[in-house]
Amino acid sequence: MLSDNKKQDQAHGKDIEEIEIDLLLEAIYRYYGYDFRNYAFPFIQRRIYYRVRKEKLSSISALQEKVLREPNLLEKLFSDLSINVTEMFRDPEFFKVFRKKLIPIIRDYPKIHIWHAGCSTGEEVYSMAILLHEEGIYDKTRIYATDINENSLEKAKKGTFSLDGMQLYTHNYFESGGKRAFSEYYKAVGEQVVFHPFLQKNIVFAQHNLATDHSFNEFDIILCRNVLIYFNKSLQNDVHRLFYESLSVSGFLGLGKREGTRFTSYGNYYEDFDPTEKLYRKIK
Repeated sequence: MLSDNKKQDQAHGKDIEEIEIDLLLEAIYRYYGYDFRNYAFPFIQRRIYYRVRKEKLSSISALQEKVLREPNLLEKLFSDLSINVTEMFRDPEFFKVFRKKLIPIIRDYPKIHIWHAGCSTGEEVYSMAILLHEEGIYDKTRIYATDINENSLEKAKKGTFSLDGMQLYTHNYFESGGKRAFSEYYKAVGEQVVFHPFLQKNIVFAQHNLATDHSFNEFDIILCRNVLIYFNKSLQNDVHRLFYESLSVSGFLGLGKREGTRFTSYGNYYEDFDPTEKLYRKIK
């Protein structure tokens, strides 16, 4: 068993670590304007230590000093702290439910506005464009795809992805209820595939920070899947307020498998549209 002195030393070390992380995030916010202060601590801690090791630094405080003096290092850390886990038709059952249950409701809307928040490099945005195209309603849809990371957005705008992922993406596409040959939507160029430009025509890519920025439109559908799990409870609630205020009457909210509205201040403002796939409908 640990002696009382060792326990005190460990607790003291943990306190220092938390202070260092708080100071680093505060410095980034005050100097660069990027707000990671309310991200989930285990995620932030893990990604910061990854960068400390990569830079061969002795402490988080040493990382803070370099970040404030070297903008190139900030770009690396910013990439570490951004959430870039995505794939085309990720969680195919979600897209299948969207196609079977939600499309019949919105099909007769004169215009459809969708906000894809935290779109990363755009794979799921192009997936939705394909789905809407196959259902014959893409021409009257506008998708606003936003992310905090400008580099990710630049990749998304190009609509170019690695050829290596196409086998998985094709599988996901058919599992989600795809109706054509998936290869109809892209052409191979060397080790890359380029999705056809018509898929981009109704997509607006823009930088938006869920932690600090406000609503910018009224939407029929908001999709923010597998992003909120990286935020602490306070920031999750703030983002839910943002989504609620941005949704039209009877609008739909789509979240990730480990996310939901139930334990937020806005849980009673939605009904379960498909609880398994975390699709909710605004009711008041």
